[in-house]
Amino acid sequence: MRIRFDEQLELLNRKLIEMGALCEDAISASMHTLKNETDKQSAEKAAALEREIDHKEREIESLCMKLLLQQQPVARDLRTISSALKMISDLERIGDQASDIAGITGYIKDEQLKSGTHIYEMARAASRMVTDSVDSFVRKDLGKARAVQKEDDIVDGLFDTVKNELVGQITEHPDLSGECLDLLMIAKYLERIGDHAVNVAEWVEYSITGAHAGE
Repeated sequence: MRIRFDEQLELLNRKLIEMGALCEDAISASMHTLKNETDKQSAEKAAALEREIDHKEREIESLCMKLLLQQQPVARDLRTISSALKMISDLERIGDQASDIAGITGYIKDEQLKSGTHIYEMARAASRMVTDSVDSFVRKDLGKARAVQKEDDIVDGLFDTVKNELVGQITEHPDLSGECLDLLMIAKYLERIGDHAVNVAEWVEYSITGAHAGE
């Protein structure tokens, strides 16, 4: 029975890696649409990836319920499974927000405005947090999970930088105020993606230690 249970736990890890990779791809696709607002293929890809992420969430949820109902998990296993159930909710929201970004990008056409902010750096940092948070779960790497939580300060700092840059742009170019506000909304979505990655990392910490972050 334990061998079968361990095999299913390994399957759970693989599916979480797949879901995390889909989230990374969704963020990447959404930022491609920002670089080229006429790139309909990337916009469609972001929407398709959101649907794949939703499907993966249901798939992992079903696997977790089977592990809980058909096996006899010990305390640490219960923490792992319950943490995975919490994590997939945050990963699903990341997919939603990446798709939302792709939906906004078509309204931002000023190339100088896009390249004159730290928005792409912010996207890379948020995407890295998603990757590392899922990896920390699979590897049971407490140090990496805690590092992700600290990386949120970087994303938050970049958000403040982008916000200040856009305020300056509005002051100098009032005619671009609409596009600046759209870009600010994208930055806000990226900040939220970072927050969801932190949530994932905190559940990783709980699955390993039995205590929530900060306790």
